[in-house]
Amino acid sequence: MTLADTEIAPPEPPRYVMFWRRYKRNRAALLGLFLFALVVLMALTAGIIDPGDPLRRAGEPLTPPFMNWDTPLGTDQLGRDVLSGVFYGARISLLIGVVATLVAIVIGVVIGALAGYFGGWVDDVLMRITEAFQTIPNFVLLLTLVAIMGSKIEWITIAIGIVSWTAPARMVRAEFMSLRHREFVDAARNLGVSNTSIIFREILPNAMPPIVVYASVIMALSILMESALAFLALGDPNYASWGNMIGQGRAVLRSAPYCAVIPGVAIILTVLSFSLLGEGLNDALNPRQKK
Repeated sequence: MTLADTEIAPPEPPRYVMFWRRYKRNRAALLGLFLFALVVLMALTAGIIDPGDPLRRAGEPLTPPFMNWDTPLGTDQLGRDVLSGVFYGARISLLIGVVATLVAIVIGVVIGALAGYFGGWVDDVLMRITEAFQTIPNFVLLLTLVAIMGSKIEWITIAIGIVSWTAPARMVRAEFMSLRHREFVDAARNLGVSNTSIIFREILPNAMPPIVVYASVIMALSILMESALAFLALGDPNYASWGNMIGQGRAVLRSAPYCAVIPGVAIILTVLSFSLLGEGLNDALNPRQKK
């Protein structure tokens, strides 16, 4: 036996180190992470860059960008600072995206887990409910819920989560159906572990990677749906959001296009960041799927 045979193999790096190594191989995902960090930074510094009410008058109406350094991105038709609206809009968009995604994931995980684990009539009933939701276009259902619940930002966020749960539910159901007869699940049943513990402690952690990836898609869609509502004047006018800025800017689109273009670019970059983040998460969490 040689000395090389007796050498101890180096320990494997921690999981988060391996995750980061796989993630950073995708340069587009790194760009998405940078854009996402930029949006988060804007949201965190909104009250520092421009303290006070972002809906207040900050200068003469329709001041073009770079003409007055007190309002570097110009003002809208009411004299409000466009830069302040973009920064505060980042806060509102992230809040809506995160909360709506949590609502959608919680509903989808519960319904998908129960349907996939128990099967039989439970699966039939829950999947018929899911299909009933899917027969109605998401935005049409969202308009209906907002008309019923009201246009406050809290209700809009919950409504977006309610119309977004069907895809996560089907994904969780498919994962549970493939995992419920695995050896570790049968071993847990033989040990007398309750169904609740098997679902949420044994199977669910193994079914979460695709849901984590899809969460980035839900966040992007949530921001787009809120912006579409605001564009149709169905958003909450008490908050500065990118959708409200675009909706109000369309009245002066020919004379002052920057009022709508600047928040529109902010939405595009934010949605792009979530898309690229999702791609990177998929590569990092499912390395075998990448060719």
